[in-house]
This record gives sequence, C-alpha cells and structure tokens, in this order.
Amino acid sequence: MNAEVDHSLQDSLNAAPSAKQRVEVLFEYMRRKGDSRYDEAVTQLEHGLQAADLAKNSDATPAEITSALLHDIGHFMMDENDNQSGFQQEDWCHETVGAELLCQFFGDEVTEPVRLHVPAKRYLCSVDTTYISGLSSASKRSFELQGGKMSAEEIATFESHPLYESAVKIRRWDDGAKVSGRTLPDLYQYTSIVESCIRHESA
Repeated sequence: MNAEVDHSLQDSLNAAPSAKQRVEVLFEYMRRKGDSRYDEAVTQLEHGLQAADLAKNSDATPAEITSALLHDIGHFMMDENDNQSGFQQEDWCHETVGAELLCQFFGDEVTEPVRLHVPAKRYLCSVDTTYISGLSSASKRSFELQGGKMSAEEIATFESHPLYESAVKIRRWDDGAKVSGRTLPDLYQYTSIVESCIRHESA
C-alpha cells in the first residue's frame, strides 16, 4: 500500500476534551472531505449517510448504525477517490486504516464490522453465486484487488468471528447506499447515536 494516511483526524480527536466534541470533529472532517467520489453514483459523504439511513430503517443497533456511517472513513483519510491517477490500481486497505483509527475511540461492536466489511464482500461473493452481479462497478473492480473469493478455510474463519453477522449487514447496507438523488437525514442527526458509542474512557 503506497497511500499516505492523513493523521490530522486522529490528532484532532485526541485533542477533543469530550465525546460530544469528538463527534463534532469527526463530522466536520467528513463534511470537509466527503465531496469526492469512490463510486460513480454518489459522493463519499452521501454514501455513508445512505448506509446509516438503511441501517436505521432496519432497526439496527446504535453500534451498527455508527459502523454503517463510518465504514469508509479510511477512504477519507487516504483521499482515495476517482480523481486519483492510480485509483483502483492496488488495494489501499481502507477498512484496516479506518478501523485502526476508530478502535482508539469506539468498542469492537463499531470497529470490527468496519474492519470486516471488505472481507464480508469476499464472503458473500463466495457463498452466494448471485451476489456479485448486484455490486456496483467500483465494487466489482476492487473485488479481485481485495483478494477475490474466499477459500473454504477463510469462510470458516470469517464465520467464527463473533461480529461477522454485523459485518455482513454493514456490507449489504454499503451495497445499497449508492443511489443518486436519495433524500437523506442530515449528518448531525446522528450525533447522539455516534456519541453513545464512544468508549467512556475516551470521553
């Protein structure tokens, strides 16, 4: 991975004195960086908002809604978007970059589905022969870069993770969150949900 990671978000989150202010820092960063596109249909901010909205409308837990909203924060941190000259030429492991940031402030219920949402795509492509046909063009292009189909051993390992079902949910909401022109709640309507998921020792 040759991407340069922007550590300014981590620095700002560490400097924020309360959980509420950490959410404000996080959302301001998303607003500032979210106009770029990874998928051709929506901006990266719209994509996160659509995923969170799908989660919320599915009666998901606060942690799952937060994961859905933040699942692609690694793209934001590496400025990984379709304006980059080397876009989708290699896997920048955005799920790992995002999870490593978030795990400093959130518990596993939020961070592990973020870390696993790319393996969840590989998993679903491996166990459901019809799944890959519904992926967006960008997701299909990245699939092979991310490892392609799982082996039987990889499937078993993935299914043994205690949060794999949440990761699969995040993945399906991710896949459905690419609809141009969808009316969405404002980002700041998620403030209390995200704040409730920040670990007490980080507040």
